[in-house]
Amino acid sequence: MRIRAAVILLLLNLFPAGGQVPDSLKYISLDPYYFHLQYLKEDSAILIDVRMPFEFKGKIIRDAINIPSSGEMKNLTDTITKDHALFLYCTTDYRSRRVAVELYEQGFRKLYNLEGGLVAWKKEKMPVTKGKKVGKGEKAKAGRHQGVKV
Repeated sequence: MRIRAAVILLLLNLFPAGGQVPDSLKYISLDPYYFHLQYLKEDSAILIDVRMPFEFKGKIIRDAINIPSSGEMKNLTDTITKDHALFLYCTTDYRSRRVAVELYEQGFRKLYNLEGGLVAWKKEKMPVTKGKKVGKGEKAKAGRHQGVKV
């Protein structure tokens, strides 16, 4: 009986009243090595840099698309199916964790966050490449996911 009560208490703590899922269960945070490994293993993965376009001009993870957390995310969720694995990162992982929670609320379930963000990625000497420059006339297009095949 004590074991059953302990399990019930544990479940109540994990899933508070109202059936809300804790943020820690909405996405998977992985260190740079395992983030990269999981990305390579997924069949339909999209790597998303949620930083602002001016940050995307610096160092990025190869093949990342820029969809700023402050805006364009709704356009993404309207154009891809929920079975895609979404790999999210930003500078330190603060914004990408927040975006992961938002995407979970929109029905996405295969969500991965780069723990420690680009700072941790570079610290582990993982490969980076130069981001794309945003020209004066392209500012309105910045952050759009043009060319993404879904």
